[in-house]
Amino acid sequence: MSNKDLKQYWKTNLFYLAILLAVWFVVSYCCGIFFVEALNNIRLGGFKLGFWFAQQGSIYVFVILIFVYVWLMNRLDQKYDVDEK
Repeated sequence: MSNKDLKQYWKTNLFYLAILLAVWFVVSYCCGIFFVEALNNIRLGGFKLGFWFAQQGSIYVFVILIFVYVWLMNRLDQKYDVDEK
């Protein structure tokens, strides 16, 4: 891989990380703390949505983000021909 490709690879990787970490921050911190009062007006499975995000929702979203990151990185690896075949 050329030096230019390597820099673009890592730039794209860091972009993916920034977006996924921003989603994680919004879901875990903002939905669990800042927007909890507004979210508590909505019920999910009998529980207030703000409580659900603080207790379980952020964990589910975090696990989903792991799978999204793996999927994105597999596509990126294939694009730059560094995937495991």
